[in-house]
Amino acid sequence: MCGICGIIDYSGSRIIDEDRLRKMACALKHRGPDDEGIFVEHGRINVGLGHRRLSIIDLSAKAHQPMSNEDNTVWIVFNGEIYNYRELREGLEEKGHKFKSDTDSEVILHLYEEDKDGCLRLLRGMFAFLIWDKKREIVFAARDRVGKKPFFYFFEKGIFCFASEIGSLLSANLIDKIIDYGALGDYLAYGYIPAPRSIFEKIKKLPAAHMLTLKDGLLRVSRYWQLDYRNKTLLNEEESARELLRLLKEAVKIRLYSDVPLGAFLSGGIDSATVVALMAELTTGRIRTFSIGFKEGAFNELRYAKLVADRYATDHNELVIRPDAMGVVHKLVEHYGEPYADSSCIPTYYVARETKRFVTVALSGDGGDESFAGYERYQAMIIADKLSRLPVPLSKLLFRAASRFPECGNSRSALGRFKRFMWAAQLPGRKRYFRWIGIFNEEMRERTYSKFLKQKTEGYHPWEIFSPYFSDRQNDLLDGLLEADVNTYLSGDLLVKMDIASMTNSLEVRSPFLDQKVMEFAAGLPARYKMRHLVKKYLLKKSVKEIIPVENIHRKKMGFGIPVGEWFRADLKEFLRENILSQKFFKRGYFEREPVLRMFEDHCRRKKDFTFQLWSILMLELWHQKFMD
Repeated sequence: MCGICGIIDYSGSRIIDEDRLRKMACALKHRGPDDEGIFVEHGRINVGLGHRRLSIIDLSAKAHQPMSNEDNTVWIVFNGEIYNYRELREGLEEKGHKFKSDTDSEVILHLYEEDKDGCLRLLRGMFAFLIWDKKREIVFAARDRVGKKPFFYFFEKGIFCFASEIGSLLSANLIDKIIDYGALGDYLAYGYIPAPRSIFEKIKKLPAAHMLTLKDGLLRVSRYWQLDYRNKTLLNEEESARELLRLLKEAVKIRLYSDVPLGAFLSGGIDSATVVALMAELTTGRIRTFSIGFKEGAFNELRYAKLVADRYATDHNELVIRPDAMGVVHKLVEHYGEPYADSSCIPTYYVARETKRFVTVALSGDGGDESFAGYERYQAMIIADKLSRLPVPLSKLLFRAASRFPECGNSRSALGRFKRFMWAAQLPGRKRYFRWIGIFNEEMRERTYSKFLKQKTEGYHPWEIFSPYFSDRQNDLLDGLLEADVNTYLSGDLLVKMDIASMTNSLEVRSPFLDQKVMEFAAGLPARYKMRHLVKKYLLKKSVKEIIPVENIHRKKMGFGIPVGEWFRADLKEFLRENILSQKFFKRGYFEREPVLRMFEDHCRRKKDFTFQLWSILMLELWHQKFMD
């Protein structure tokens, strides 16, 4: 696990030097504290590659990057882990390839020599890498299938610059910091910025499951992998449950190989509990597990995590977070590099920091919800779809009755969720889903955005991102929702959160539920296996019912959030006021003062719950302070 960066110069300006590359690499030191490598070569095309290493496999100096093939004509910088690299290496050795290290990086090099971009279909793991092919004068880069590892780039006037984080790119001093207002619209809609956009006009993200080629100054980005939700398995329910457990066990097994200590995150949910249970079955030593909790009961899962820890006698560690957790926000803002409003980045950071005290690699349960239908919003969308088919007079009567319920100061309460559901249920598919997951809806944008921001985002419709997934490509509404989340929320929000939170602490996180074989199998399951009579994760629960406590299987999903809404009404009230109601904030020209003040006051008085909106505005302001002031 590492940080990568570099510059490819077609302009002949000879801007590449070791000092510039070391500055870029230094900005990634937290991602790779164990080693630094720089490669610079001048010629018709000038090339500079930088690398920071977190040593996981082959701790020797032979694993140093940037790494080359035998005759120094192909070079790589690589971030990630390839779990099947030893099997791939055996096949390459049979074909005559010689290895100087025991690393997956070198396996990718030789696979590329053998099969060029065809190498990607063989890689099973998480990765972002760039290869410089000197003979063919080609730059080849790729990102893993679901987007666990990041890849940012800039290309203008013959200069191609790339890095694992935006901060590293900016440190090269080659990029003008011009805000992309379409990306800002995305941020205020979803709380994150989906690929290929970034907050800066000139910086792009390579999307998950995409590769990039650069030859003769021409850049091309293309997709190399996609889940297929149309071709369904012929296995019956019992056979599918057994096959799922077998695939999960295999996915955990191949992620246990490491030359450094290894543990697991344990939230108490079914996904992390399954990972820990399978780890216990596959290992002989005592597993280290790590959980995070809060004094606020509605957010505290420690009791459920302990049930699993006790069953498998793990070496269990708990950490309780309090409002002073905001002390870490400034550090996270710096590493995200762009506005990011998922407040669960705070507990994720803390559980990663606690875990790093004991181990260098941790397994997590990320990805289970998006493959096996774990979110309440899937239930809501299915119910709303049925409501939309009622006779119009009856549905209007229901919606009219719901509108008379009083406003609610807690969006997590039964009343708050019911009102949110009824508002969303009146809308067509794409808009309905956005209303369920979005932050600033149409009415709120109209009320709070400044004239300037309205002009900059004119014609922007945030629900359009879901258009490909509400079509005849899927056989079922649920499959469309799952595919939408895999391609947006999972890659753009959840995996970004985990990457930054873990790598800020120099911790590698591996996710068995994101194994391509597990995900491909899940996509091929009939929708009724994933949700049956509105029971979420139906088949997964059936598969693991013998290995995890029954309380963990049938408990209500809590989500890995923090009680920031309550903190805004107490300990963090003045911090929030100082940042989002300041003269400096409103001079930025994004929001009207009175509507934001009203949101703040209504939230603090518990008249309404504006947690997500206030947090989004706060993170935008803190990002501005760090990157633009």
